[in-house]
Amino acid sequence: MSVRPPLPYEFLPQVPSFELSSEDITEGGKLAEEFTYAGANLSPQLAWSGLPEGTRSIAVTCYDPDAPTGSGWWHWLALDLPADAAGLPRGAGASDADLPGADSFHGRNDFPGNKYDGAAPPPGPAHRYAFAVHALDVERLDVAADLPPAQVGFNITFHTLARAVLTAEFGV
Repeated sequence: MSVRPPLPYEFLPQVPSFELSSEDITEGGKLAEEFTYAGANLSPQLAWSGLPEGTRSIAVTCYDPDAPTGSGWWHWLALDLPADAAGLPRGAGASDADLPGADSFHGRNDFPGNKYDGAAPPPGPAHRYAFAVHALDVERLDVAADLPPAQVGFNITFHTLARAVLTAEFGV
């Protein structure tokens, strides 16, 4: 039996959570084909509420800790979303124009691209995809769109007031 890598949030400083839901994914469920790289490559719909006082912006990420890289695989980084945003519609990961707020943008993922790129695991056991919404204490992260995702994650971590995560699986 193989041991799965931990989700990265298990080792980060603990922060409060808030409500996170989706019409497209359920906690521990299977990611539908339309949200995969080989499918329609759509980002799933996400909705959140109950962000803590002091939230000045929001970041949304999707991370695969099971990728055979030794460092996981970043699929999505939507950054500098306005603090009053309550969610993202299905497909919002296609371009910056689909994100709420004038200053929102997509950071570079590991494909690399500046958008959502869905699940694309190699054949074998299913991989986990952690969709995380981070309530941040800054209006802007002040990171470049081409900064490596691990560095963006570092900046997100140090500004996170609260975080909510939905994890779904997909395998081929």
